[in-house]
Amino acid sequence: MTMVRAAAGVLLGWLIATSAPGFEALHAQGNATTAAAAAETPAARELRMRWWREARFGMFIHWGLYAVPAGEYQGKREKEIGEWIMSWANIPRAEYEKFAPQFNPTAFDAGEWVRIAKAAGMKYIVITSKHHDGFSMFDSAVSQYDLVDSTPYKKDIMKALSAEAKRQGLKFCFYYSIMDWHHPSQTADDVKKHPTAGDRKTKIDPARKAEYVTYMKTQLKELVTAYDPAVLWFDGEWVDWWTEPDGQALYAYVRELKPSLIVNNRVGKGRKGMEGLSKDDQHYAGDFGTPEQQIPVSGLKGVDWETCMTMNDTWGFKSYDENWKTSETLVRQLVDAASKGGNYLLNVGPTAEGRIPGPSVERLAAVGRWMQVNGEAIYGTTASPFAAPLPWGRATSKPGMLYLHVFDWPTNGELKVPAFGHTVTAATLLANRGAKVAIATSAEGVTLRLPSAPPDPIATVVAVQVQ
Repeated sequence: MTMVRAAAGVLLGWLIATSAPGFEALHAQGNATTAAAAAETPAARELRMRWWREARFGMFIHWGLYAVPAGEYQGKREKEIGEWIMSWANIPRAEYEKFAPQFNPTAFDAGEWVRIAKAAGMKYIVITSKHHDGFSMFDSAVSQYDLVDSTPYKKDIMKALSAEAKRQGLKFCFYYSIMDWHHPSQTADDVKKHPTAGDRKTKIDPARKAEYVTYMKTQLKELVTAYDPAVLWFDGEWVDWWTEPDGQALYAYVRELKPSLIVNNRVGKGRKGMEGLSKDDQHYAGDFGTPEQQIPVSGLKGVDWETCMTMNDTWGFKSYDENWKTSETLVRQLVDAASKGGNYLLNVGPTAEGRIPGPSVERLAAVGRWMQVNGEAIYGTTASPFAAPLPWGRATSKPGMLYLHVFDWPTNGELKVPAFGHTVTAATLLANRGAKVAIATSAEGVTLRLPSAPPDPIATVVAVQVQ
């Protein structure tokens, strides 16, 4: 950190300490802005959420200092996820900080990363700006513990990614952890651990909570004003000291910074565990639900949600995790999410050198080949009109169109489609648009006569025109 940056940091810290409102004032400010946000009209909310609902498919990127140990510490390997190594390996802050001088991602190429996402058919990128370990992957004026000041790399990767995403037509978004294992206000809740190690929960010094909230808000303002994200994706909200009023106030604050921002439900306390959808006993902060590693059993009318999934068993890079999902699984999960009215946020965990692992790249390319043919059956679609699950696959819909995603091809060539209240006028295969599909209508529904073999064994899409 240069003397100029150090002086600026000291000055800014003094300004925050002397001018930041007290915690009660923060909540009063938040309550006032929450009321304004609650006054958003349905039409205004529809406009704000429209691109996100139409996108359906995004890339999650978990990247930070945890990529250096890559799942191994002092010869110890665990089944636990890579980005939690500071917790499961019980690493004190002072020891974990030693990974920063080893983090030098000289192979990072913003253009390549965005091209990989775009070629896969993804419409937005969500990257970790600060994970639970507290390390800022952007150039923060209120922390020296960041990519520019603490690593030999020195460059602001987020600036490069934000600019490149905009150039290639993808939305750029940030993940940000509320829980912070590095901040001095917090200590491990587990008495068996080193007080400054990572932990599933942290305790906070009540006298320093307002200080930490101000620190978060300052960093979030840096992220919003310097990098112009479209979504703020919060996490780590499950700690006992974070409350729903805290979440409401923080939601209001970031929406005031940028009214078009979309914010997930992990900003507050409404999330129902890994199921991710919001509880319905009151109004909770956030714009969409966040199922993790799972997809709801059925569609949820009028509910915005996005499931986040790993390609193997970890989010952050772990060198020995080779339990990769197949391309078939990934495509079908994408289809499944869209058929239930949700988005699919698929994760990559880059290496400390700045490379997206080869198996991830290969699978994304395979998904992209499927999307090139069938993307119209995903983008801008709404949930299946069928109340009961379809035995052979999934369905998505648009006005005047029904898309049948056939996983299990009928051996007799006849696809039975239950009645759904609309008249079918024509049908074709997206993989062979010139081939018309014969239609037979009965009281039970529609029978479509398909070719003897599917053009795509993973999921062949039948595009059906309806009145």
